Amino acid sequence: MDKPFWEKDAPKDAKVKHLSHKKVQSAKASARAAGRPYPNLIDNAAAARSKGK
Repeated sequence: MDKPFWEKDAPKDAKVKHLSHKKVQSAKASARAAGRPYPNLIDNAAAARSKGK
């Protein structure tokens, strides 16, 4: 079975993507709605994949 992305090591040539202020706010709202603490990888990844800035 393949591991979820958060349990895998990042590739050596992976580029760091910083979240915009708007995406950080979106990730924080998502975490709050789900009862999770922020920062966390799940909400940050969902915000990074979402359309918009």
